[in-house]
Amino acid sequence: MTSFPYENVPRSLLSTSPGSRDHLVTFSGRDKYVHGITRLRAAWPWPDVMAILYAGNVPTKMFATPSRLNALARPSGAFAMIAMDQRESLRGMFAAAGRGAVGDEVLTEFKRAVARELSPHGSAFLVDRDFGLRGIIDDNLVAPSCAVIAAADALTMSPGGIVEETALDEVVVGGDFNLTGVQAIKLLVIWRRDERRAARVELSRAFIAAARRLGLVSVLEPVVRATEAEEAAGGFDQSAAIREAARELSILQPDLYKVQMPLGGRGDHDTLVAECRLLDEAIATPWVILSQGVAIDDFAGAVRAACVAGASGFLAGRGLWSDVVGATDLDARLREVSVPRLRALGELVDELARPWWVAAAAKGLDVAR
Repeated sequence: MTSFPYENVPRSLLSTSPGSRDHLVTFSGRDKYVHGITRLRAAWPWPDVMAILYAGNVPTKMFATPSRLNALARPSGAFAMIAMDQRESLRGMFAAAGRGAVGDEVLTEFKRAVARELSPHGSAFLVDRDFGLRGIIDDNLVAPSCAVIAAADALTMSPGGIVEETALDEVVVGGDFNLTGVQAIKLLVIWRRDERRAARVELSRAFIAAARRLGLVSVLEPVVRATEAEEAAGGFDQSAAIREAARELSILQPDLYKVQMPLGGRGDHDTLVAECRLLDEAIATPWVILSQGVAIDDFAGAVRAACVAGASGFLAGRGLWSDVVGATDLDARLREVSVPRLRALGELVDELARPWWVAAAAKGLDVAR
């Protein structure tokens, strides 16, 4: 529950029901009332009202109705999204689980199972074209309540290894690829302080432009890495690099910024919140955290801290399903382990995350972008 002085609420948003001006106006996203004073006019879109109330003053203009970013969000305006776009790194996870060097069909079937079991409980599902995007959509494996995000990144990596570099997947954004059933595209960018830094800014800019041309939401995901010189010198401050990348790339205004968790999600709650508040100040758009680099048992705490500091939720893979990789009874394990985890995280972001439209308004963005 949040409170605002009555005199700061635009008169046009309130009915003429009597109330004491000495009270505070309070509102709740669940019942859509301004408590202690009056009911809001039902004709006003509720996300607009929240954004205006959050600003704490009478705005010079009213926000338009919510943009298509709503398609990726829960009714609360928070995001509880499932990442299933891992490629060679997923193959490496199977090897680490004792399954050896599995074939492409194993990766594809794993992604299909995650879509079947988890998408009814998520707000969006991210997957790549290499291992099943079209089949997952065409076979209706993603729940109707869950949006689909297509990976639009071409990855440079060794078999079973991590991503070393990325480019825009011209197949996905080229115009001929079948994007029916897709609401958003995502680009992974490996950010380093090296000679390709400026080129990565242009890559991100081109991706955002491509999303707008296609009429899709853009989700930008920078992952920071140390250069060889920084690794050799030691003492690489990853959290500072995450903020530096955010200042450089979020200003390009992707619709949503997907970011690493500071400190790898390790530390007490107050420390993590303080780090995430610094990150929030550096990001120019609504943002969510990813789970890569965060221990699975630490991820709920990381989501909690990030949301308290201003995040709008999460887009996560490993933090949801990494401990069922290699299971022989995969569907059952997803239902027993991953579904309850995702549902609990969904309830957490509903309670604590900053709704995306509130985040956009707080950062001076037009909600109707």
